[in-house]
Amino acid sequence: MSYSEKILNQTPGNFLEKLRGANQAWQSLKEGNKQWNPVVKVSQELLNHLDFDIVISGGTLGILLATALQKLGWRVALIEKGILRGRSQEWNISRDELTVFLELELLNPTELEEAIATEYEFGRISFFKGYELWVKDVLNLGIDPVYLLETLKIKFLDFGGKLLEKTPFTEAMVHPDGVLVKAGETTLKTRLLIDAMGNFSPIVAMARKNEQPDGVCLVVGSCAKGYTVNNTGDLIVSFTPIQNQCQYFWEAFPARDGRTTYMFTYLDVDQKRPSLEFFMDEYLRLLPEYQNIELSQLQFERFLFGFFPAYRKSPLKMPWNRILAIGDSSGGQSPVSFGGFGYMVRHLQRLTFGIDEAMKLDFLEANALSLLQPYQPNISVTWLFQKTMSVKVDGDIPPNQINDLMSGVFKVMDSQGDEVLKPFLKDVIRFIPLTKTLPLVNPLLVLPFLAELGIPIFIDWFIHYLNLGLYSGLYPMRKLVQPITKNLSPTQQYYFHRWFDAWKYGSGFDSHSVSNSTESND
Repeated sequence: MSYSEKILNQTPGNFLEKLRGANQAWQSLKEGNKQWNPVVKVSQELLNHLDFDIVISGGTLGILLATALQKLGWRVALIEKGILRGRSQEWNISRDELTVFLELELLNPTELEEAIATEYEFGRISFFKGYELWVKDVLNLGIDPVYLLETLKIKFLDFGGKLLEKTPFTEAMVHPDGVLVKAGETTLKTRLLIDAMGNFSPIVAMARKNEQPDGVCLVVGSCAKGYTVNNTGDLIVSFTPIQNQCQYFWEAFPARDGRTTYMFTYLDVDQKRPSLEFFMDEYLRLLPEYQNIELSQLQFERFLFGFFPAYRKSPLKMPWNRILAIGDSSGGQSPVSFGGFGYMVRHLQRLTFGIDEAMKLDFLEANALSLLQPYQPNISVTWLFQKTMSVKVDGDIPPNQINDLMSGVFKVMDSQGDEVLKPFLKDVIRFIPLTKTLPLVNPLLVLPFLAELGIPIFIDWFIHYLNLGLYSGLYPMRKLVQPITKNLSPTQQYYFHRWFDAWKYGSGFDSHSVSNSTESND
């Protein structure tokens, strides 16, 4: 009997059955059996009468944007295939990123503090036979999703929003003046449809067709009680060499009802890759060594597992008018990140004001909406990082090569101070810190990866690196241009505002920890 069969069956919640269901989806992805249905169609007839300004499909993270847009006065409907409620697993984030809830007046200070379930001070970064360091105030808050989503749901309804639960998206018909959305037995007519259904949205499946992801982050984990020490976190830890053509990385966070630990790895979708159940077995096999505790001492509350595909052609540009993808649906998150909440929070203000402006101008054609999900070189450069943390299925590299590189890179960043280290840990890549770090990394650690990855991948990365420098130079210049834009037409202003957003987010200056130390926020 495997670890998964033995332990998951002992924990209430049908976790073994759910794990095997997720594994079937993972196996289907590896085999290229990506099924998609024509859920979006186009009609040249006018709808004439519309029920809503905006319909958002996908409530878990869609409620954030729905509440913000409804507060601005738009008629918003939010449809959710189940009951809109937060999961019991906390979302980890840094405190400075949460200020957006106050800036948009979605939460007051008391409510924001109430949403924080746990807080710790120090987080560890450590690599097998390599460097170890500790940092403060990075991903050190655990947000209670149940409280946060319930609070936002109440506010959304109080603002006049329409919530339709147990109403799964079925299909959409795009008309010249709106979108006819079918959800279960319900029909909605709206000016704009926003897809917040995540990586496996049927709209995204149709837009991407049979495109295979360029990379995948596979994650397994659990929350359990019984740990003797639970007052620090692990941001990224590796204590083993490469195994099964994978480098295992770990995270751990104190939680209200125990300690959450994750094991994750980066890989491709080759059919030879192991099953999700195998990775859960590996997790349970290595967990005692990782946390210095026997499995018999732990009381497992729940298990977590999944896979997060990433595409180089991201963010996704929808081929239809009046449909916009956000969050994981857009694929705009970093390929080294699997936290949809953090990405949504970071872009919430930009999306709120950008959509508001597009709605006011009726700029809902595909080309105009695509500017709301712009190219971000600071995200694109992370593809090389993801590749250096993965192993080809038939690759032959030294067992500790990835650990040695990671150890060397973090040692250099640590020597450069928090200004370099902390933004990187928050998935914020900036040109100057990156430029200061790269030349100091031992070339003997880097050259083997360049040989393994090949020159084309490096050239592709270098282009994004140069664009990161360009965007970093353009963004400060907006202050010279902004007075001029006030005399332009609303149409011209819309395009300038989208360019400003692209420069800001594409250069990493969207981070509060960055902007607060260099300038006041726009």
